Order: sequence, then C-alpha cells, then structure tokens
Amino acid sequence: MILASLLFAFVAAALHVYIFTMESLTWTRPATWKRFGLASQADAETTKPLAYNQGFYNLFLAIGAFIGVGCVAFAPKGSLQPVVGWTVIFSCCGSMLLAAVVLALSGKKYLRAAVLQGTTPLLAVVLGLLAVTAG
Repeated sequence: MILASLLFAFVAAALHVYIFTMESLTWTRPATWKRFGLASQADAETTKPLAYNQGFYNLFLAIGAFIGVGCVAFAPKGSLQPVVGWTVIFSCCGSMLLAAVVLALSGKKYLRAAVLQGTTPLLAVVLGLLAVTAG
C-alpha cells in the first residue's frame, strides 16, 4: 500500500505541474483558455494575473508532494524521515483533494475537472492512511 500511495501522490503532483504550466505559462493560448471554459482571448488576457497566481499554488502543492514522496521512499531505516514525508504528502495531497471538492461544488460544468484533479490525491491519502495505520 505504501508504494501505491506514493505512486498516486507522484501522479497527483505531476498533474498539478501540468496545471501550473497551463495556468501560469500558456494561459493566453487558445487551446488553454478554451479548456478552462473562457469565451475569448480578451477574457484570457483579463484573467491572466489570476490564473498566473493560481498556477503557482498548484506548483507549490506539487513540489511539496514530490518532496514528501522522496522523504518516504528514500528514508533510512529507523529514521523519522518517513514521518516528515507522510506529513507533507497528507498536507499537500489533502489540499489538492479539498481544492477538487471546492471545484466540484462550484457547478456541474466543473465536475469532470474536479474528478480528474481529485482522484489521485484521494487515493494517495486513503492508501497512505491505511499504510501508516497498518504499520
């Protein structure tokens, strides 16, 4: 279960890096702003500062999850490093999951994106909790 949890945390982090690139680097490209449901290039330009900022939130959560995975995966036997790693994983993936819940509650048109955004961190948290409490 530990390996599965770490894999899902890693995938969740990678997805959030991808979201960062769309929100902070390619927001004004038609392929990106259309994916986010914007109606025009003008709307993309108007919302660019908000998307840029939001993208960095996603990047920071991803970095935290990557660090947590590394701490757990490469912890020396008997060290407290896994405790730090699981704490960071639960914090970052839990935040990703809660953000997906907020997105889902924002309207039916966001449900698909919320499921995509929230599934891997949910699995990382649930499997991680099972692994930690079983061990």
